[in-house]
This record gives sequence, structure tokens and C-alpha cells, in this order.
Amino acid sequence: MDFTQISSKRICKTMNAKPIDFLEIFNSIDFEKIMDHPNILIAANFWEEERYGAAKTCYKLMRAVDDLVDNYKTEHQVIVDEEKKLLTTDVNNWIGSIVNKAKDDPDNKKYLDTFLKFRIPFWPMEDFAKSMIYDIQHDGFSSLQTYLEYAEGASVAPASIFVHLCGLTKKNGQYVEPAFNVKDAARPCAIFSYLVHIIRDFQKDQFNNLNYFADDIIAKNGLDRKKLNAMAHGATIEKGFRNLIREYYEVADEYRKKTYQVIQEIRSLMEPRYQLSLEIIFNLYLMVFERIDVENGNFTAEEMNPTPEEIKTMVFETISGFKPY
Repeated sequence: MDFTQISSKRICKTMNAKPIDFLEIFNSIDFEKIMDHPNILIAANFWEEERYGAAKTCYKLMRAVDDLVDNYKTEHQVIVDEEKKLLTTDVNNWIGSIVNKAKDDPDNKKYLDTFLKFRIPFWPMEDFAKSMIYDIQHDGFSSLQTYLEYAEGASVAPASIFVHLCGLTKKNGQYVEPAFNVKDAARPCAIFSYLVHIIRDFQKDQFNNLNYFADDIIAKNGLDRKKLNAMAHGATIEKGFRNLIREYYEVADEYRKKTYQVIQEIRSLMEPRYQLSLEIIFNLYLMVFERIDVENGNFTAEEMNPTPEEIKTMVFETISGFKPY
């Protein structure tokens, strides 16, 4: 695809700033190098620089504790009670240190200053920490409902920071909180993307001793964790696994519809560049959702993950079709 021009050049005026050339921003993104949180960071590239910096600061903070837990679970298939206590203490200390050590620690001061300047509420960090502690204390999920409750911290919380930053306005040089309920607005897309995420990452998670499918749905379809692991390593995809994927796919589709509705409801309350970023992140997860082939897919990492070029094309097409409110 020719990325050098867009038919009717996408230059949009902001409410109180100079016009924005979305194509210029698009051409500045190195799609090959964005590896961690690619959808979030690609979408946030279209923000003003300091909000983009705030997003990177917050997600770096969350990534640190997420990696602490995931890496430990990858290396230890069984976590004994004493280790659970130590890890839980580490996560709780992480939350407390953001505020308590801000005066003495430059990194923590940077985090706290970001939260204060951008009026970011602290509950997303607390909810995120709860989900990390759940990860430590439990081996998987007993039911889909348990997983969805876990997603409130693991996915809705970080998504709420993204939506919060999109919805901010400025008055007299100070940021003003969004004019809508951030958690309610973030939840549909967060859960849609998280359900898509676990299907996309099935093979990678299994390779890392991680499982995000609910035990009751696994059992209902005549499966167990050994069978899941075998299929991730190349065994024939069983009918029961296709039925499991179908169930998750159908739940994800309901959240997909809700996401579209929410975006239409809140987009008028934010500037064009933030409207565009919501469309981009939704379309990037939608692209993965549309790759899910329940009947014939093998659900490998290669099959489920779009290439950087495919991602670049999707972002280009989103900009081309973008009509600001």
C-alpha cells in the first residue's frame, strides 16, 4: 500500500491549538520497533507529546509489576505459600512506594507528579495491584465470571488510564477531568481486547506455563491443561477446544458491540486526535478478533498476530476514513 498520501489530507484542528497533520505523525511511527503494549503506544502516538509521555510513564509502572508476577510464574510452575506471601508483599510495597517514597526517590516522584498533573485517579493502580495479587494467590480461574472480575484490575484499570488521558480538557493551563465516567467508558473495550488477547496469546502463554481459560469451560469441553499445552505445541486442535474458543469469541463479540456504542457516546467530549486514538486502538484489536477462525484455525502465534506491515496498513486506513465529531 502507498503510505505517502491520503486522499483528502487528514489535517484536523484542535479546540485550542494549531492544526494536526495525522499523516505526518503516522509517518513518524516505527511500527517495527513497538513491541510492548503496541496497540496502546501506537494509538497514543497521535496525542500531544506530554500526554503521550504520561501514558508511557503509567504503563512502565504497571509493566514492572506485571513482569515481576508473570516472570516468576513462568519460572515456577508451583508457588509455595511462603513465596506467595513474599510476592504479595512486593506488590503491596509497590503501591505504597509510589506515594510514600516520592520525596526520596526520583522515579517515584516522577510517577506521583504525573498522577497529580494529569488528574489521574489512584484507583486504577489499586485495582491493578489486586489482580496481580490474585495471580500470585491462584492458579488460573475457576469460571469465566472469575476471569471477568479479574479483568477489572488486569485490563479495565490500565484501559481507564488511557481513556482518562483521552478525555482530559484544559482550562487556564490546567487539566480538567473527563466529563464522563471513565471506568464505565473503558470497560467494554478493555474486556473485548482482553478476551481477544488471551485467544491471540494462547500459544505464547502455554509456552510460559500460563493459562487464562476458565477451568469450568475447559472441563465442560472435555479438555484439561495437559491437552491445552499439547495443542499449543502442535497436537491436533480438538473439537472441544474449538467449542471453548467459540464461547470466548461470542462473549468478546458482545463486548465489541458495546465498545462501538461507547465510542459513539463519548467521542464528542474529546478533541479529534483523541477521538482518532480510540478508533485506532479499537480497530487494532478488531483486526485480531477477525483473524480468529473457530472452525479451521490452529491458534498459533504466527497465525494470530498481525505483522507490523498489517498493523501499519490498518492504522493508515483508520486515518483515511476518520471523520472527527
